[in-house]
Amino acid sequence: MSDAPAESDVAARDILERAPLRFLVGPTASGKTALALELCRRSGAEVVSLDSMLVYRGLDIGTAKPTRAERAAVPHHLLDLVGPEERFDVQQFLAALRAVLLDLERRCVPPLFVGGTGFYLAAVLRGLFDGPPVDPCLRAKLEAHARAIGPERLHAELQGLDPVSATRLHPHDTRRVVRALEVFAQTGRTLADWQQEWQAEPTARERGARLVGLAVEPDELDQRIRARTGQMLDAGWREEAEAVRAGAGFGPSAVQALGYAEVLAWADGELTREEAAQRIALRTRQFARRQRTWYRKFPIEWLPADAPDRVERALALLGLVS
Repeated sequence: MSDAPAESDVAARDILERAPLRFLVGPTASGKTALALELCRRSGAEVVSLDSMLVYRGLDIGTAKPTRAERAAVPHHLLDLVGPEERFDVQQFLAALRAVLLDLERRCVPPLFVGGTGFYLAAVLRGLFDGPPVDPCLRAKLEAHARAIGPERLHAELQGLDPVSATRLHPHDTRRVVRALEVFAQTGRTLADWQQEWQAEPTARERGARLVGLAVEPDELDQRIRARTGQMLDAGWREEAEAVRAGAGFGPSAVQALGYAEVLAWADGELTREEAAQRIALRTRQFARRQRTWYRKFPIEWLPADAPDRVERALALLGLVS
């Protein structure tokens, strides 16, 4: 029997090199979903999600997942891939993405990547950085250590070893803090060093991509975040979070979703609704700042989110035909 890879395997590996790469990015609450819907209606493109939390079934309100009506109007891909109790990582994302892009290619449909997860954007454009593979035993030891000492002390340990990564990571982002500690333990080099090396030069794929971002002034974005948080709480976010907790529960990846811890604290009587809303808005603003830091790494054409001609300008910049 031949050991040569199957034609379908070769096609899957190559699809990221030849697929048209058009991206609509921007901070959370900047209006990406609404603009993406209009762009796809005009051009026949379909949305490919670049959001690490939209992959979880049942996390709908709190992640601002496109509604059923929006998904009926324009097909969306890479949503609802796994249960909230399951671990999901960037390797799984890229594998699922290749399957989607092959399907779109067969149907001659252009993809429009939409989302705010900077790491997923980097993975599509640059591939994965050449860090060490996961060591299951070391990972289990570090996760047990994290549970024993709590997220703040774990983050403080990372601060002592890799201050650059510690500054980038939220103290409660335990999954990524553990990964940074794991990389240092395995290699003696910081995760920040590995990533700086990985990001040193743009790839040919990156140079050929079209990236459009929605820009919102900080004060305006703060207002949008506060308003959206209230709307999500009114829409039943608390009940959604309680249903997930009572069912399969939150796994090590889904537990990082913004706001669910605060909503559950409200449900448990530890916070009032107003206190929960304030904390969620604060964390969301902090997340938006981290998103902007990621975006500085890429040649993005920025459009004002409230520009009256943003649809026409975005279509032109992305090379989509209306």
